Formats: sequence, structure tokens, C-alpha cells
Amino acid sequence: MGKAAVAKAFDDINAALAVLNAEADGCGSEAFSAADPLAGLADGCLDILAGAGVAESGFAGLKARAAVKHADTAQAIAPDMPVQAQEIAVAAEIGSVLAIGPRSAGSFLAASHALDKTLPLTLSALQSGAISWQHALALVDEAATLDPAGAAALEAHFLDPDTPRPANAATIGEIPAHRLRIKARTWRERHHTESIEKRHAKALADRRVEYRPDQDGMSWLSAYLPADQALAGWNKLTADARELQGPEETRTLTQLRADLYGNLLLGGTTNGGHDTAAGTNAGRSSSIPAQVLVTVPVFSLMGLTDEPAMLDGYGPIPPSMARRLVADGAGSFYRVLVDPRDGAPLEIGRTSYRVTKAMRNWLRMRDGKCPFPGCNNNSLDNEADHILAWHQGGTTGISNLGQPCPKHHKLRHTSGWTPTQATTTEPPGWTSPTGRHYKAEHHDWEPPHWPHQLYKASGDPPDFAYIGLSVGEEGLARFLHAPPA
Repeated sequence: MGKAAVAKAFDDINAALAVLNAEADGCGSEAFSAADPLAGLADGCLDILAGAGVAESGFAGLKARAAVKHADTAQAIAPDMPVQAQEIAVAAEIGSVLAIGPRSAGSFLAASHALDKTLPLTLSALQSGAISWQHALALVDEAATLDPAGAAALEAHFLDPDTPRPANAATIGEIPAHRLRIKARTWRERHHTESIEKRHAKALADRRVEYRPDQDGMSWLSAYLPADQALAGWNKLTADARELQGPEETRTLTQLRADLYGNLLLGGTTNGGHDTAAGTNAGRSSSIPAQVLVTVPVFSLMGLTDEPAMLDGYGPIPPSMARRLVADGAGSFYRVLVDPRDGAPLEIGRTSYRVTKAMRNWLRMRDGKCPFPGCNNNSLDNEADHILAWHQGGTTGISNLGQPCPKHHKLRHTSGWTPTQATTTEPPGWTSPTGRHYKAEHHDWEPPHWPHQLYKASGDPPDFAYIGLSVGEEGLARFLHAPPA
């Protein structure tokens, strides 16, 4: 069959696309719903979107396999051609066929090769439509610095059906690719064969500020900094910008951050900044401190293991960075007692309407971010909210609380989007106005690392292990008796 079979298959695909386009235009042979054609068409278009997403993933998998097969056969045809010349020639051919530049073609071919040769579960999930090309790229990028065993373990963690995960947790394909990238980076940092301390020390030498001119009299100024400094600065700008918002303030939150940042760089402070468009200066100073939420495994805090700490809004950081935050008396460092068996935080409860600071901290630990589908807003900028309203009989307990960001908190109360039931360890999902349910994204809790000397005792990890004083008890006591932040 050969080329004729390929041509016939694409003719069938084009015919199917014509049918789907007619259905999307409401010109199909019969309405999606005879009782309510308009609502039926709206819901039918969502079905088309979902099906198109699956088809796009399948095509992405096909493109990847075809690109790799072309490269392999080209090498077999001309085995004596220098490797670099072969790579350039193949990338040029693929780029010409897909009408993309040589650099993009080279990146596409490298990603395709990684999927075909080292990430079989990812390629299979892509071909089946379970994940998108963007999801696949996230795993390719995070696996690039891992050895073959590490790469296999990475994709198995997210895609192997035998990997234990909460039954009502969103699957990898049900969360946006940028969220998978964050989760995959977190896993990589925890399981990399080289300690995060050593990798951070190398990366720290590359810290820098970069300037790039842009169009319309604008430019970009960015800095490559240690994560705790960068995130503290971002949280500071956000807090100060929110303080300036009000009925008389016309600037958006994004514009306020930019004005505050520019004013600070030019020798001012993080006050109202300058509104270039309106020519006004708010002139108010802020006393809100930079906030950093850090969770440190107890043994890592004590220097007995190199297990990464978690910086809210960023991800894993070296334990030395977390220990420095504690030693410097960071006012916003939240000491959280976690279950030493699985790393999950313990519950805090209250029966009154008011949500305490301790409960807010627990919510931040449980959810990690705004729980709305795809939202990336980190915990310190979110708002505690009763899922079942207090006046409707809802309680102020962890299982009846969510922490949506201001945008999605407002959406919840002004539209048909509603959060579903949460639990003490699982954030709420959401139901859209069309009645479709979207599962919650879950934290990837892992048991804390135990120092090697403790494994000499019975159990894995041991129930009780004493070396002089109990290391576990000593560490937990530090948490329980530490002064409040």
C-alpha cells in the first residue's frame, strides 16, 4: 500500500474534520439536543474540544515517531556521513516539511528521540491521548539530566497505572502541562542522584541580571537569583501592590508590581510607585514584610539528611537554604508538624466561624496553591473560604475549607463554578456551570528520608531508634516547642 495508504488515511481524516466542523457550526444532520438545541450545541462543542485534544495528542505521537524513524533511516542510508552533518541535514529536512526553523526542528527532533528511545510510557500515553505534547515535553525536559534508571522512575511515578495515588485525584492528563512541569521538577529534585546542595552550589555561580530591549519603548529586566530571595521579593511586591489597590486606584495588580519594582530599583522604596500613564504617585509606604512559607523535614533541618525542603510557590530547595531561613529568624517561616510516616501535615480544627492562622497554614500545606483547575497562584496570596457556607450549616473545619486565589474566590461567588467536598488531606475539586466535574490536583507527599544510622533499628522506617538521645524525639521537640513565627 505505502504512499497510497497514507494518502487514503489522510483523506479520511479530512472528511472527518469536515463533519466535525459542520457539527461545531450547528449544521449537523441532527441537533445535539432536541429539547434545548442551544444548550446542546454548547455542550456538544465541549465534546468536540475534548475529542480534538485527544486527536492532537495522537498526531503529536505520530509526528514524533515519524521524525525519529526518518532520522534512523537517513543514517542507515548514509552511514559514513559525519554525525554533525547528518543531524543538521535531518533537522533541515524535517524543518522544511513542517515549515519551522532549524532550531525548532532540532529541538523537536531531540524531544522526539527522547520519547522514542528513553521514555516509552510517555510516548504511549501521548499516542493514546492521555497526555498532550506539552505534558510530554515537561517530562522530557525534567528527565534530560537523569540517568536511564532515573528517567524510567520519573515517568513511572506519573504514568505507570500501578503507582499508588488517591482515587479521586486528577490524572496527569487532567492537569495543565505547566502544573505537571512543577510536579516533575519536584520529583526530580527529590530523587536526583546528585544532592540538591551540590547542584545548587553550581547554579549559584550563574546568578545574574539580564536586560533585553523590546518593542514600543519597553524592555525586560530579569534576575537569576536563589529561590528564597526571588520568591520573597515577588511576595513582597504582591503584598505591597494589593495594599495600594482600592476604589481610587486605576492600575492593575500587574501594573502596580511593575511600578513598585521600578521605583525600588531607582533608589526608592516599595511605596506607591509612579503611574506613567496617569502621572500620579500614590505615595503610601507599606509595612508588610516579605513572606516565605517553608516546610523542612525534621531530619533535614537537623542536618542529618540532605532531603530538600519545600518553598511554597517554588518547590524543592536545598536544606541549607531552609536552615538559614530558620537561623535568620524569618518572621514568616511557618513551623509545621508533619506525619513522620508519610510527610503529610497533621490536622488542625476549630468550631467557630473565624479561620485561625494555624488553620490557614494547614490549608496552605494541604493544597499548596489555589485549588481551581490549572491555577498556579501560590498559597500566601490566597483566601480561606468555606465550601459549604457557614449560614447554610457549614463548619469551620479543614474538610470544609478551601483557599482559592482572589480571582477564583470571586468567580465562585459570581458564577456557576462551585467547589466540591474536600477532606482533611485532599483539596476540593470544582464543578463548572455545565455540570462537568474537574478533579483536584494533589500534593505528591512522600515519606521523609531517615538518617542511615536509624535503619539499624527494627522497622523501615523504625518505630523507635535510640542513639544516645532519640533523634526523632529531639527533632519533633524542636518543632513543638519552637516560639511562634
